[in-house]
Formats: sequence, C-alpha cells, structure tokens
Amino acid sequence: MLDDVLKIDATENPSTERSGEDVSAEEFLLEVHNLKKYYPLKMGLFGKVESWIKAVDGISFNVYRGETLGLVGESGCGKTTTGKCILRLEEPTDGKVYFEGEDIYSMNPEEFRALRREMQIIFQDPYGSLNPRMTVGDIIGEAFIIHNADSARQRHEKVEELLKVVGLSPYHARRYPHEFSGGQRQRIGIARALALKPKLIICDEPVSALDVSIQSQILNLLSDLQEEFQLTYIFIAHNLSVVQHISDRVGVMYLGRLVELTDSITLYDSPKHPYTQALLSAIPVPDPDYTKERIVLEGDVPSSVEPPSGCSFHTRCLYCQDICKEVRPEWREVGEDHFVACHFA
Repeated sequence: MLDDVLKIDATENPSTERSGEDVSAEEFLLEVHNLKKYYPLKMGLFGKVESWIKAVDGISFNVYRGETLGLVGESGCGKTTTGKCILRLEEPTDGKVYFEGEDIYSMNPEEFRALRREMQIIFQDPYGSLNPRMTVGDIIGEAFIIHNADSARQRHEKVEELLKVVGLSPYHARRYPHEFSGGQRQRIGIARALALKPKLIICDEPVSALDVSIQSQILNLLSDLQEEFQLTYIFIAHNLSVVQHISDRVGVMYLGRLVELTDSITLYDSPKHPYTQALLSAIPVPDPDYTKERIVLEGDVPSSVEPPSGCSFHTRCLYCQDICKEVRPEWREVGEDHFVACHFA
C-alpha cells in the first residue's frame, strides 16, 4: 500500500535527484532531496494499516556551510520530523540526504556512527532531554565515552571547558538537572551538543519553553558559538520574530511541504506565498501608532492523513482558483534564490 502511495506522489513532484550540475559539496554542507516520512495509521483488532499520516511529504532544500536555516510553520507541519529524519532519529520513508556529499541513508551502522559526531541536536524540552539520574558532568561526558574519545582525565577537563563556554561554572558538573533553571538546563543541552565538535546542529525549538528574558540570552549564545566554532544550524521554531533574528534563510512549511524558501530579509519584506503572508501579518509590532492589516486564515489545518488535492493550502487560501484545487503547484524560483510553491506567486 505504501509503495502505491509513493508512486502516486512521485508523479506529482518534479525530479529532485542529485546531478553533476548541482553546486558542489564544498558549498553545501547538507542536501535534502524529496524527503518523505509517512506513519502507518492502524485500525481494528489486528492493527491493519488503513492509511498513512504524511508528516513530511516530499521536501527538498540545501544548507550552506556556516549559515542558519530557519524552518517555520504551524504545529504539526513536519518541522521536527524533518530534523529527526536528517539525523536518522527517524528512518525516512523515501528521499535522500547528503552530508558533505555522502548519502547518509546508504551508510552502514559503523559508518553512520562515525558521522554522528558531525551532526547533533538541541532538544525543545531542556528538562525532559536530560537524564535526571545523571550529573551534568556525566551527561556532557557521555558523548566522549560512546565514541571512545579521550581518557577519563581529558574528558573531565573538556566537560569543565564546555561548561565555561556556555556560561556555566566547572563546579556545576557535580550537580543534577533538577538543580538548575530552565535556561541553565538548555545551556547544558547546548554544551552536550558541542562536545564532539559537530559541523551541523539542529536546534529544535530551543527557546520555546523558556521565559522571554532568557530566550534572548540563549539566542545570543547560539550566535556567539556559531561564530566561534564555525557551526551550521537548522533552527526549527514557530516564533517568526525569533527566526528573523537568528536565521540567514527561512523555509516555511505547511502540512508536510515547503511552500516558500528564501533569505530572511526578502521573506519578511516581500513574502510571495499567501500562507507566509498570513503568518507574517500575525507578528505583533511594538508601536501603538502603527496599524497593521491582519490576514485571518479561515478554517482549520487539514488532516495530514488525507491532505487536500492540488495545493495543500487551497482550503484556506484567499486567492484560491480552480487550478489550485486540482494541480499541485511546482516548486519554482521566482527571484534570486527565492523559491515558492504557488501557481500565482
């Protein structure tokens, strides 16, 4: 049944296979091609698969070395699942991901184990992602043990140095996660992600669970660390103001698909997709004299089990035409490095 679904979708999407004409891997750290993740929806006593939840439904993008690519959208649009598939925390249903030119899905377990040093993640929940039974020193140092890196003395020294880098003190290594505030716990999570000196860090809504006053501190810390360690970020969030502050380019997702992708300045100044325009209109402006036209989307987000035919956004779009209901819009370039999936962009 799943093979039939993939065949149908393949006819609707333009080819995203990697070719020799693509920009070399020297410029792109990460390349994602037609990534899909479907979850089986089982029904009945025997758990028969009745349909599929299309969490990620054929998205393609590249990440330049040293940049921050933001992924935004409403809850349930597939942002976090995309990040997990890139790291193979979730195995994809279809698609390809290239890291420095190497197809990570074709790697054997030993090869991918070595690659895990290069790709890390900062989780959304700064408490739930830390083992409450382990000290902070053990949590950060665990990565060195798993990858057989350094002696016990060297691990201890590196843990203390990492704590200093993220704004904590060496003596914090002897404490447990419950002894820290939310912001401090997230600093511990950042230190753990930095332990093996990765090239790519996926930040899965790293400030959404924090107080507003702490969010700015963590964002500034991430920016400083990126410059110091030459890091590349994929920054997943639903707060558009936060994404604007930290991102070089921004991709907007809706119902498992990318609908717009460009640099942050162009996106916020001149959005082309109706969904992007509606999202940006909801950002509050700290000026009581400024009047901003709000675009209110009618209806609810459709089910990812049975997404609408044609353009997935047509059920809520103010500019919907007949073609939108029947034909999926092509992912096309409408400006320099500005891609949109809309018939009328």
